[in-house]
Amino acid sequence: MSGSDTVGLKAYGAYVPRLRLSRKAIAEANAWFNPAIKGLAKGERAICNWDEDSLTMGVEAARDCLTPARLDEGAPAIRAVTFASTTLPFADRQNAGILATALNLGESVATMDFTASQRAGTSGLLNALQQEIGRNAEAGESLFVAADKRRTQASGPQELQFGDAAAAFTVGRGEVIADYLGGHQLSTDFIDHYRGGDSRYDYNWEERWIRDEGYFKIAPRAIAAALAETGLEAGAVDRFILPATIRGVPQKVAALAGIRADAVRDTLQAQLGEAGTAHPLVMLADSLQEARPGETILVVGWGQGCDVLLFRTTEALASLPPRQGVKGWLARRREETNYNRYLSFNDLLEQDRGIRAELDAPTALSALYRNRDMVLGFVGGKCRVCGTVQYPRTRACVNPNCGAFNSQDPHPFAEIPAKVQSWTADNLTYSPDPPAHFGMVVFDEGGRLMADMTDVSPGEVEVGMQVRMVFRRRAVDDKRGFIKYFWKATPDHTARDATGGAA
Repeated sequence: MSGSDTVGLKAYGAYVPRLRLSRKAIAEANAWFNPAIKGLAKGERAICNWDEDSLTMGVEAARDCLTPARLDEGAPAIRAVTFASTTLPFADRQNAGILATALNLGESVATMDFTASQRAGTSGLLNALQQEIGRNAEAGESLFVAADKRRTQASGPQELQFGDAAAAFTVGRGEVIADYLGGHQLSTDFIDHYRGGDSRYDYNWEERWIRDEGYFKIAPRAIAAALAETGLEAGAVDRFILPATIRGVPQKVAALAGIRADAVRDTLQAQLGEAGTAHPLVMLADSLQEARPGETILVVGWGQGCDVLLFRTTEALASLPPRQGVKGWLARRREETNYNRYLSFNDLLEQDRGIRAELDAPTALSALYRNRDMVLGFVGGKCRVCGTVQYPRTRACVNPNCGAFNSQDPHPFAEIPAKVQSWTADNLTYSPDPPAHFGMVVFDEGGRLMADMTDVSPGEVEVGMQVRMVFRRRAVDDKRGFIKYFWKATPDHTARDATGGAA
């Protein structure tokens, strides 16, 4: 395919939480019980803050993919949103719909969740690409997002191996950054692990069996079939992406498939960990961030079978607007050595949270629906008469020299730069990560909000500090199983340089 018939990836984005838990801290806390994990106590893994989950990470990856410049134009021409994860916050509420609302993509966008397998990310992306090939060439793109925040039991090897992250891509026709060459899927019920419907944790099988009977026998067959269908030689692959927590698996599978050893990509295990459903796509986003035009990339997704996708980068990759990408988010790190804090954030530790945490505040679902664009999409108002912007949107303009009624058009605030005008660190208000930071945030275009702050340490906040708004958990109604999302302020670490990394 060529020109307007070319189907592939048009942009990429990623997200990695700021917190990095030292594996040494995990091993020191648990080696008395399981000394074997000392062999894994190198590097660090990315962990979500208490107010992050797969959905909030997915929103951030999508924002990185679409970039603020495009989001500022209003609702981009996105016709479909697919969200892949095995750790969806809601089992029976469409998570992709919440993500689309947070991005202000409008009600006409088609939404779908992909789940139930570690290859849901690659299978979902394959599905999005195949749908693009099969449809008419009308305007519009689809947004594909994958994210995972997997819960593990304490003291097991997965606690050190896993990590939290997300990736996002737009799929479309025309000027793509990576041309989709083809792919192949094998579906086989090879059980390397599983999680029952009522279980909190995965049950994992023996590594040697997974390696020898799984990866080494199934993945090479899928790769060979994909190469045969696309007419490519194994030696033509420049970047080979296969996530695996078992040491040496990517290198051995590449050798069995005839792929050069120097094409095997770093799995990011030392800096990030294994991000489940999202990880092959996180590695793909990382590869695109440093790839040059004309490179062939082969991506393998694993889980009850095997997916293989083949891409070739184009000249358009060099002109893609800068974004954080995996490298930018990895550079935005804060070391976490307190293992107990990690346990608390992931509900692995039963704590006495005190009487201030006993507030029962059910969500008025009808009010949430009526104000969903303001609450989930962070949309305020702009007066048609005087141009004043404000949050929240009200019937009357807040400008005392105007006061016009019913004059406000919807005005998104999420991508508007802001600064801290005043702030407080409160040790009396209940917070899962005390002290609770909040303050008055003033937006560069006008408007202000008393906002919670997140991803900050005591002493880090100051008046005049540049912040950006992020989609996070506001609170969790444990009694009813409902998660309340809203927008918070965080230090703006997303300054970009000309190469697309963090400044």
